[in-house]
Amino acid sequence: MNRLLPAAAAFWLAGCGYVGDPLPPLANIPSRVIDLAAMQRGSRIIVRFTVPASTTEGHPIAPPLQLDLRAGKADHFEENQWAAGRVSGCDAKTGQEACPTARYEIPAADWTGKEVIFGVRAVGGNGKHSGWSDFVVVPVVTPPEKPGGLATATALEGVRLTWQARGTDFRVFRKTGEGGYAPAGNVQKPEWTDTATEFGKVYTYVVQTIVKLDNRKEAESELSDEASVIPRDIFPPAAPKGVQAASAPNSIELNWEGNSEGDLSGYRVYRGEGNGALEKIADVSAVPSYSDRRVEHGKTYRYAIAAVDQTGNEGPRSAPVEVTLP
Repeated sequence: MNRLLPAAAAFWLAGCGYVGDPLPPLANIPSRVIDLAAMQRGSRIIVRFTVPASTTEGHPIAPPLQLDLRAGKADHFEENQWAAGRVSGCDAKTGQEACPTARYEIPAADWTGKEVIFGVRAVGGNGKHSGWSDFVVVPVVTPPEKPGGLATATALEGVRLTWQARGTDFRVFRKTGEGGYAPAGNVQKPEWTDTATEFGKVYTYVVQTIVKLDNRKEAESELSDEASVIPRDIFPPAAPKGVQAASAPNSIELNWEGNSEGDLSGYRVYRGEGNGALEKIADVSAVPSYSDRRVEHGKTYRYAIAAVDQTGNEGPRSAPVEVTLP
């Protein structure tokens, strides 16, 4: 009898499985949109949001996924009376991987002077829908004027931009080389100088008019046409100051105040005998001094100094100084 117990126990263990309450069926409800954003740009209202990637339980949404975007007047909002607002955008029916972000462009003309409320929900292929996103209210105004005539000019301080548009607020965007645009400045008049530039690099700019609204909201114009520029260093250094000349036993010693330009390369020394024309006699380093040993006793010399930058731009000459070697 005892020999049968281990075999019986082994048989009972082999047939053992999970014992407990059955798991409830999955609800398969899509997650709700949590980042709905909308704003007016020109004659359109741009609506963006991230398409839900899973159900509330973390499982894939039953295909095909559809997006239910709606719009209505904010002053008389009734959810069941919303009008479908979709005009164009990302087709989510192929799945979230192919459409991670939805973008819709809705004509604003019918809403001018009104406030529009937007909401969106996701609908799975099983007919189940998410809850509504947070609602976004957009005040719609007459389209701000698109800036025109955007022009660039290289200035000593950087790249100077000018344009034409009615308005009191403007936003400037810049891209460098093949990169994307990024906000570069907000100004209250149709001009701006970009001081964060370097000579020899390609910069491209666009500008838009901004209309400030209540509750820190804005309406944007369409972006201006692009304007590109490669700033070149065409700006010479200033004339050196404080030039002094003194005779020594067999030379004339020159010194002056050093220039402060960041791209200073050095100086050029000009000399003339008596009333003769000034001619270049030396290129020197950025050290503001020079010893002229090619002089003769009893003669009078005049000197002038010019600064030179790293691009080769030569600035104006200093006021001449005169000295006689005894």
